[in-house]
Amino acid sequence: MPTTTRFAVAVHILAALAVSGGKPLRSEDLAYSVNTGAVVIRGLLSRLGEAGLTRSQMGAGGGALLARPAERIRLLDIYGAVEDTALFTLHRTPPCETCAVGGQIQAALSPILGRAREALEAELAKVTVADVAAEVARLGKFTIPLTW
Repeated sequence: MPTTTRFAVAVHILAALAVSGGKPLRSEDLAYSVNTGAVVIRGLLSRLGEAGLTRSQMGAGGGALLARPAERIRLLDIYGAVEDTALFTLHRTPPCETCAVGGQIQAALSPILGRAREALEAELAKVTVADVAAEVARLGKFTIPLTW
């Protein structure tokens, strides 16, 4: 199953924006925090913006901002914005239908994988960016807003 870091990096970006106290953050500053390139950050900010989670402030002192309060952005919203593949994928080519296992494996797996996806989505729906930002602040022993 192919996985990406898009979700984790997107949560990182939004947590940083949440602790910034409403100060816009440049993609270069976010890239420094994530330890990646600014182009990666801009790509994710584009997806997050399209989903209505971030917005841009142009001009001097501009950068990315949360489009709504961190308390109203669920991790499920972020997951939906940046992940474009199914959590689980079945065989790339259909298994042998005449095989005792191959003929039934997809029908056996589909409901299990569906329940697993539902459990993941239910958990992500419970947690907000504000929750993550508060935990980051607690672990880092700082208060929000953080002075950059």
